[in-house]
Amino acid sequence: MLAAKLNGWMRHIPVWAVWLVALLPVPALLYLAATGGLGREPIEALEHELGEIALKLLILGLCITPLRRFFGINLLRFRRALGLLAFTYVALHLLVWLVLDVQILSQIWADILKRPYITIGMAGFVLMIPLAVTSNNLSVRKLGPRWVKLHRLTYAAVLLAGVHFVMVRKGFQFEPLIYLAVIGLLIGLRFLPKQSRRVSKAVP
Repeated sequence: MLAAKLNGWMRHIPVWAVWLVALLPVPALLYLAATGGLGREPIEALEHELGEIALKLLILGLCITPLRRFFGINLLRFRRALGLLAFTYVALHLLVWLVLDVQILSQIWADILKRPYITIGMAGFVLMIPLAVTSNNLSVRKLGPRWVKLHRLTYAAVLLAGVHFVMVRKGFQFEPLIYLAVIGLLIGLRFLPKQSRRVSKAVP
């Protein structure tokens, strides 16, 4: 079976390799920004690229449960890494905006309050903080069932990230709408009723 073979192959991939591959764009983007490879507005381009990678990682994290449920592909061992990588990229996205773009503290606070797309983006980031802090075995043991409830904030955080992306891309553009539609679909799949595993007896 294809899923079984894929699961066997995936078991040989160390989690650190996921981190290594996923973080490769960071030095590449910094180099391009410093050498003019990101166009006439390198800071804005760097900010957008980091944010889009974060969104893709969040979507990949959402894909793990549907892949396991509907196709038997088990990538659960990578879910924590994907979540923390997404948080890392969101933090870098925010850091570029704070340090390289706006720079003025009072202006930062004013933008958060007055610009809806920034307000929504910051709300998503705030929701991700407790998720990142508790993405460890100790928190799972200490929180017990509450850990699962807490990590349902993932759905809201990803949805806010998708809305933020749509609002950042001013005007009618298909790409951010496709991202948002995929997010909505993946979240919707989580709430589909599970099929009963009981096998009905044949009527003679």
